[in-house]
Amino acid sequence: MLAVDIRKKLEHFELSSTFKIQQHEIVVLFGPSGSGKTTILNCISGLTKPTAGTIQLNNLLLFDSKKVNVPIQKRNIAYLFQDYALFPHMTVWKNITYGMNNEHIAKELIQQLGIKHLVTRYPHEISGGEKQRVAIVRALATEPDLLLLDEPFSALDETTRSKSHDELLRLHNLWQIPILLVTHSHSEAEKLGDRILYINNGKLTS
Repeated sequence: MLAVDIRKKLEHFELSSTFKIQQHEIVVLFGPSGSGKTTILNCISGLTKPTAGTIQLNNLLLFDSKKVNVPIQKRNIAYLFQDYALFPHMTVWKNITYGMNNEHIAKELIQQLGIKHLVTRYPHEISGGEKQRVAIVRALATEPDLLLLDEPFSALDETTRSKSHDELLRLHNLWQIPILLVTHSHSEAEKLGDRILYINNGKLTS
C-alpha cells in the first residue's frame, strides 16, 4: 500500500495531497495542466523533495520531513515518463535489461506484450506504440512495488491508445501492483481507474 501525506510549496500555490492506494488498485490523478499532478509523482519517486509530510510504501518509510528521505534508487518504484525516456544508443533488449532483476521475467513480459520481434532494434526504428510497450516492459522488469505513469498515452493515436489501455489493464491483472496514473483525459481516467483523484491548484477534491 502507498500512503501519501505531503505539502510542497510551488511558485503559484502550495500543493497539499493526502491519499492512499491499496495493493491492487489503479488510481488516477486527474486535472488540468499545471495543477500539481506530475509534482506528486516526482515527490513519490524521489525526484522532488516535499516541503513537509510523509510518504510510505508498504512497510518502508520513503520520506519524512523530519528525518527520512530514501534515495531514488532504493525506493523500488518504476516511473514511466510521457516521452518514455528510452536510451537511443541501446537496442530494445538492452533498454529492457537495464535495471532488470530477473531475465525470465523480462522475457515473459516481452512475450505478453508481443514485442519479441523488436528486441534487436533501436528506439528510432520503432513506432510510438511500440516504444510505449518497450517502456512498460522495462519498468515492470525491475519488479517494482509501485508503478507511476505520467500521461503515457498522450502521444498515441486513438486506435493505439485504446489498445494500450487494454494492455495496461491486462498487465495490472497479471502483476497486481499498485499503479498511480496521471492524465487529463476524463475518458481515459474513467476506463482505467479504480478510483479517480481530482486535483486543481494543488488540492485534491472528491
